[in-house]
Amino acid sequence: MTLTAESVSISFGGLRALDEVTLTVPERTIVGLIGPNGAGKTTLFNCLTGLYAPSSGRVLLDGRPLAADPAQAARSGVARTFQNIRLFSGMSALDNVLVGRHTRIRQGLVDALLRSPRFRRSEGQAVERARAELTFVGLDPEGDRPARNLSYGDQRRLEIARALAGDPAVLMLDEPTAGMNAQETAAVRTLIGAIRDRGIAVLVIEHDTKFIFSLCDHVYVLVRGRMLTAGPPPAVRADPRVIEAYLGAA
Repeated sequence: MTLTAESVSISFGGLRALDEVTLTVPERTIVGLIGPNGAGKTTLFNCLTGLYAPSSGRVLLDGRPLAADPAQAARSGVARTFQNIRLFSGMSALDNVLVGRHTRIRQGLVDALLRSPRFRRSEGQAVERARAELTFVGLDPEGDRPARNLSYGDQRRLEIARALAGDPAVLMLDEPTAGMNAQETAAVRTLIGAIRDRGIAVLVIEHDTKFIFSLCDHVYVLVRGRMLTAGPPPAVRADPRVIEAYLGAA
């Protein structure tokens, strides 16, 4: 599936946070979104995941409008992580991933109350899938540990596992390597490549431009709510406007 923002604008009071922003995340592609602090990157993420409704423009998933509702967006196939870790700290790693699976569980209230065979079968399949995602991100041995007892890097990977449990067609990662050391960052780079190899489109926000330019197939640069430029990493990295946006001088 391809995720597209078409001329998306949004204002908060008198502030125009996004101004006619257009972006495409094709399937099986890693796309980077960079820009200085306050550029509007997270605001765009919130529009793409249904948390915000654009003032104008459209968000499309495979050509169909995406609902301005996070739960519906998740069921449609768009998942995300957050800049600040948002785990259920007292729950086990496995249970955190099961939370991400709930959008794909179909049994009703009666099934749950009576613990019907359909409920038990669905629950077993959900646990199996959650364990598979923990294994995929390298956290299988940590499944029974409370999330708060995991290292910072492992908590970041647990968030990714939780997002993957919802069967996304598009995965959006908001600063997935923030606060990580070089070894942890390299592991996340490898993990994102493996996610793309599963056929999932990935959109990544990062302040670490070296990470973005070494990882992505295509990069967009957002500055003051407007799209400054976009293209292959070498072209974007060499663009004088990008250098000026980050350093204040060409």
